[in-house]
Amino acid sequence: MTTTTVPRTQDLSEGALGMALLDIERRDLSTARRHLARATVRGVSTGSNASLFHGAPALEFVLARAHGAGDDVRAAVDRVVDARLAATHRRQAAGALPHLAEWDLIRGLTGLAALLLSRRPIAPRLPDVLACLVALAHPARGEGRILPGWWSLVGPDGKTMAGGHGNNGMAHGIAGPLAVLCLALRAGVSVPGQEEAVGTFATWLDRHGAHYWSTAAHLKTDQPPAAEPARQSWCYGQPGIARAQQLAALALGDTARRQAAEDTVETILTDPLRLARITPDRRREAAGDQGQQAADQGPRRDRHPLR
Repeated sequence: MTTTTVPRTQDLSEGALGMALLDIERRDLSTARRHLARATVRGVSTGSNASLFHGAPALEFVLARAHGAGDDVRAAVDRVVDARLAATHRRQAAGALPHLAEWDLIRGLTGLAALLLSRRPIAPRLPDVLACLVALAHPARGEGRILPGWWSLVGPDGKTMAGGHGNNGMAHGIAGPLAVLCLALRAGVSVPGQEEAVGTFATWLDRHGAHYWSTAAHLKTDQPPAAEPARQSWCYGQPGIARAQQLAALALGDTARRQAAEDTVETILTDPLRLARITPDRRREAAGDQGQQAADQGPRRDRHPLR
């Protein structure tokens, strides 16, 4: 393992490691081995860029889809987790607001929590990671006012954002921690304040989830403004948030919340105007080998596709 800068061959989204994952899902293990060899030929990152989607944690995720990762890979991931926990504790001690990359699903603690939760037996470091995510539910002070604990002064593009923002999506927003905290609860893993944090995040998304992210102006109003029509996706938008809300409902036994979440996705999948914001190429990709036919026919109208 190495902490040096490495090519993006070990990136799930666009590298050889992502291709290996596809090969494994297709049960083409010989091709998967070639892609894995290419992804790891110069070592695997355990540095600050290591995450569920890159480096050693991504490698463990891929190997877990086959026969499981070896002790050396898991040990490398544990070092990544320890470094991230230490950095979070330093930031908390300083009283600073977090960056999205500290805790989000793609780059941060949420993705690492999901990976640790998938281990058998469940990793002993998981409670410490969950505790950091629970701490995001505690109000924070910044910019001279009280803010949500996950509020970031850096925008989704990595640039400073005037007044900061509260990200709501699954990939980079609070829906990610909500989802993994709920999955942990359902797996019997909990830390103090976890159910309360689930309630805090879910209630926030009830109010703000129609927006990709909330701005300082949204906090000053009794009711956030209506969101502009937007592309519906897993990373940002209602599908990802609805899944997080469904998991919250299942974890808390909230039947009304579950019904609302499932109705939301059904509406998206049966609304031609919302579907029109998904490009034909993306719809064909999602449909796999039956791509064009499925895209032309539109979605099946199965009741509650999240179940």
